Amino acid sequence: MLHPVGPLPAAVYWRRRMVVLAVLLAVLGAVGWLLVSLVGGSGTTAAAAGSSSSSSSSEAGPPALDRVVPSLASVQTPTPPPSPSAPAPATPAPPSQEPGAPCSDDVISLEVRTPGTAATGTSVSLELVVTNTAAVPCTRTLDAQLQEMVLVDGGGARLWGSNDCQPGSSSDTRTLAPGEQVAFPLTWTGLTSEPTCTAQRVPVAPGSYVVRARLDAKTSPDAPLQIT
Repeated sequence: MLHPVGPLPAAVYWRRRMVVLAVLLAVLGAVGWLLVSLVGGSGTTAAAAGSSSSSSSSEAGPPALDRVVPSLASVQTPTPPPSPSAPAPATPAPPSQEPGAPCSDDVISLEVRTPGTAATGTSVSLELVVTNTAAVPCTRTLDAQLQEMVLVDGGGARLWGSNDCQPGSSSDTRTLAPGEQVAFPLTWTGLTSEPTCTAQRVPVAPGSYVVRARLDAKTSPDAPLQIT
């Protein structure tokens, strides 16, 4: 390689070698310049694109999610309409009653009156009170056989009845004025009884009891009675 061999003088071969080397260097230089240009241009383009994108994003406003979902501060909660006030409960109309006709159970009020306390084995004064609550007069049958009082303990057991041993009998139909009351007194001996009046009668033991009454099919509220 260092000593060319051929029919031509050595200087010719050396010149050819120098030309080839120069061409090779020129090609390598051009390729290197091209690569540097391409790399530099890509970086500049990317930077410009990034800058343009950032500028566009900042100019476009909030991100897409913020545009779709508004912030809580901008959301206005609707004020619910005021609830309508509940209507006042209607006052029930008084039961109708034809003037002068028989008093219905709806317009008759029963009440039992007791002394509240009584000693065991002693007589107790009781009273049944019948009231016409209608606004008009009406008639009511108040026969003794339609009236009854009973003594009941806390467990619901019946210990005495006013019709067990001395059932009453009478014919008593009255015209009751509006608000008129009729009282029927009764004395209880303080002894137990049952409907046939065949069981032994003994004093009611001390304790808490109630007395309730009826007039035909109408019943009264319970009235407390303490036996001591």
